[in-house]
Amino acid sequence: MTLSLFDQFMSPLYMGVPLMALSLVLPWMLFPTPTPRWLNNRMLTFQGWFIARFTQQTFLPLNVGGHKWALLFTSLMVFLITLNMLGLLPYTFTPTTQLSLNLGLAVPLWLATVIIGLRNQPTAALGHLLPEGTPTPLIPVLIVIETISLFIRPVALGVRLTANLTAGHLLIQLVSMAVFVLLPMMPTVAVLTAVLLLMLTLLEVAVAMIQAYVFVLLLSLYLQENV
Repeated sequence: MTLSLFDQFMSPLYMGVPLMALSLVLPWMLFPTPTPRWLNNRMLTFQGWFIARFTQQTFLPLNVGGHKWALLFTSLMVFLITLNMLGLLPYTFTPTTQLSLNLGLAVPLWLATVIIGLRNQPTAALGHLLPEGTPTPLIPVLIVIETISLFIRPVALGVRLTANLTAGHLLIQLVSMAVFVLLPMMPTVAVLTAVLLLMLTLLEVAVAMIQAYVFVLLLSLYLQENV
């Protein structure tokens, strides 16, 4: 029973070939594309408004040098939201529950922000490792601690996204199993549990959107420190 709960997080296979690449490419096919008409439909209008508002809110604290990352971060935000939301549908696979994928997104982007900071402003980038006004005996200890915290950032990004989505999927599956078990024995309790399942599903939808936003927001904060 314990192993069957985690079967939903296994990468699907077809004739021995992993379908991870297909599950990553499929969301891009669902986005509406611009039309040559003078006026867009409601879906395109909402998509443009959402992207514009997200880009404005995310890059408002950054200077002009950081605005070059707008296309990358906005695309990543839309991509993560789509993957997380599609993973809530029945008989689907959520690629963002895989720690390898999340670390594959977090580590290169975090490393790029660090390299940019070391190239453009090395003094300020290295200055983050030692707070101003630190007593002399604590300088070596704080440098080691800040260095460790710097390298933990990409791990925290990947683990946070993986843990939240995995926990939500497990809770939904456990509560849904409880509904099926209680339905023939205690119908009233099963109905109340089904209401709890509905509320939990709505919460998981919010978590799927918030975690994608937090992932990109933290990357923008790391970029803000280095530009």
